Amino acid sequence: MTAPLRLTALDEHDLAAISAALQDAVALLGDFEHSKRLRSFTMAFNRFCWEAGRRDRRVRSGVQIGHVTAARSRNIRQGAEDAVVNLLAIRFEPGEMPSGQVVCTFSGGGELRLDVECLDVVLVDLSRPWRATARPQHETADIGEPDEETQAP
Repeated sequence: MTAPLRLTALDEHDLAAISAALQDAVALLGDFEHSKRLRSFTMAFNRFCWEAGRRDRRVRSGVQIGHVTAARSRNIRQGAEDAVVNLLAIRFEPGEMPSGQVVCTFSGGGELRLDVECLDVVLVDLSRPWRATARPQHETADIGEPDEETQAP
């Protein structure tokens, strides 16, 4: 069994490691929470354990993004608490340093954009791994430009 992940990203290089660990993680939109008061955005995923090698495992993981000043989404159904999303990547688009946007890209063209004062992302595994029913597979394709923008949950 591999050790639970506990990763922190304070720069783009760190965020790339978190993005790789979260590739193909699935979540319910009801497991996303934007706290304006705490200036954070929290998400819970069932993460595929790529680090487990040939053993197909998933683990419950939490991601918290700090110093969030605004949240917007495209092509994500608002109010659909039971809708499932599949995370493809998380990246940072710098603005006037140290601020910028944390961008979460989902399969099907969904996108979440979080304006942040600085990059502050934490990933923590919350459960013991369990056997995955299948190894994630998807074609490499252009995500394209989503066309619908709304305020994030």
